[in-house]
Amino acid sequence: MDKRLASLEAWLRDSVGLGAFSIRPASADASFRRYFRVTTAHTSLIAMDAPPEKEDVSSFVQVAHRLAAIGLNVPRLIECDPESGFLLLTDLGERLYLRNLGESTVERLYGDALGALIVLQAASVSEPDFLPPYDRALLDYEMGLFSQWFLGRHAAVQLTDEERTGLERVFDSLASSALEQPTVWVHRDYHSRNLMVTERNNPGILDFQDAVSGPVTYDLVSLLRDCYVSWPRERVEDWAKGYHDLAVQSGLPVGDDVGLFLEWFDRMGVQRHLKAAGIFARLNYRDGKPDYLRDIPRTLGYVHDVAGRYRDLAPLASLIERSGALG
Repeated sequence: MDKRLASLEAWLRDSVGLGAFSIRPASADASFRRYFRVTTAHTSLIAMDAPPEKEDVSSFVQVAHRLAAIGLNVPRLIECDPESGFLLLTDLGERLYLRNLGESTVERLYGDALGALIVLQAASVSEPDFLPPYDRALLDYEMGLFSQWFLGRHAAVQLTDEERTGLERVFDSLASSALEQPTVWVHRDYHSRNLMVTERNNPGILDFQDAVSGPVTYDLVSLLRDCYVSWPRERVEDWAKGYHDLAVQSGLPVGDDVGLFLEWFDRMGVQRHLKAAGIFARLNYRDGKPDYLRDIPRTLGYVHDVAGRYRDLAPLASLIERSGALG
């Protein structure tokens, strides 16, 4: 018996007073949170189940209110029981970006997503301390997931002393690049599985509870070098340049040197994709969620491509080849 689901249903019925409703899973998640679509006679809603010993809903509530206040399309909070870890939210629908991106739609959908990203980052100019910092400790921890869960557990790679030293230097270089970038609000998972196609104020934005204040290229590379869908490198770089132009016109702190901006973009992507590969492996071995393993070759393919174009990242390219991740 699913006791959490039974408790959620009781909360919806007795505390929220929904009356008659049906409930079904709404989406898979790479965390301990679960989402259910709750259908009544009049509307569709989303119920979040976030076990309080595993998740803290307070950050979701706080960030949701702030993003809605600046005009972004995020779920609105209807009811909340933080002690139980239950939230009831408005429903942004079922049209994931991931399933709707194609040659005929990508320019419009990415255009909308980049416009929303400009709004998010512009808000940080007047309120820079709203979110916790994306500091070196967090950057290093995330890259450590690659070493522990992908290299060590999944690929069973035993590093030589030389390889370990080389990897430490790469991590230091990537963290330094991230920390030298201008700082803005960062969604931290701004990609096709967390963006919804909506009729008004597209896109709908989900999964923002881990937002931080950090590098200006982070969300951009999350979107354009998505772990779940890929585009030709030249096209991605054109989009990134277009975003840089738009950001400059909007007064955002992206710098005037587009070449340096693209290098920040490249290196930020490597840091993020190392983290993602480690998380995908951890989801399999720790959490029993094997489906994410199939996204590792694409994710580390980005890393291998970028590492091959920067001399100081060469040790990383060699390790990825030795791991067999690229097939």
